[in-house]
Amino acid sequence: MHQTKPDPARLPAHVAIIMDGNRRWAKKRGLPSLAGHKAGVDSVHAVVRAASNAGLKALTIYAFSTENWNRSKLEVSALMFLLKKTITSYADELDRENIRLALSGRIEELPRAAREGLRATEARLKDNKGMVLNIALNYGGRQEILDAVNRALAAGLKKVDEKSFSSLFYSPALPDPDLLIRTSGEMRISNFLLWQTAYSEFYVTDTLWPDFREKEFTKALLDYQERDRRRGT
Repeated sequence: MHQTKPDPARLPAHVAIIMDGNRRWAKKRGLPSLAGHKAGVDSVHAVVRAASNAGLKALTIYAFSTENWNRSKLEVSALMFLLKKTITSYADELDRENIRLALSGRIEELPRAAREGLRATEARLKDNKGMVLNIALNYGGRQEILDAVNRALAAGLKKVDEKSFSSLFYSPALPDPDLLIRTSGEMRISNFLLWQTAYSEFYVTDTLWPDFREKEFTKALLDYQERDRRRGT
């Protein structure tokens, strides 16, 4: 019989997602880019709920990269407003689901309203014991590694190993992702979790992010469970 539900005993502990395709989704419909980003928020809600219900320990979503500042000022401002509005209005639901919020990236460089809203929600949910929702914001994988190097230098460290070095990353308490999902069919990692995805399984789908919901997420988990993870052996 064809399996339709993931095996709880073989779930990835941590799934990371590159949420791609919002602007293409909007363009296909003759809509402004912001309409695609708003539609993408509905997918975030659906996937976070599905991941939590499945029993994942952590879900990381790539919400805003260090390169995204190169977009138009209007789009960046709209994204920051949408980000703050989404997280603060979503806090009650996250709390009910016992989900904890973590933030990865150069958060202090975000506009004050967005930064303060995010930090307030993070503080509110800090004692929750369920899945960790880690949002990568103003995030770049190379920048994270450079920031870790500079933290090591500032601390006067003469030598680091993998464990001590990874403890200097933005969210050191999270395990490395077992599964990395990318939507919209793009076959690149886009400067995302470069260190942490060294042994991750990759899953790429042509589905644009606003159309990626629980059914698509379940397909990714089922595909993962068919893999033979050798971790370089």
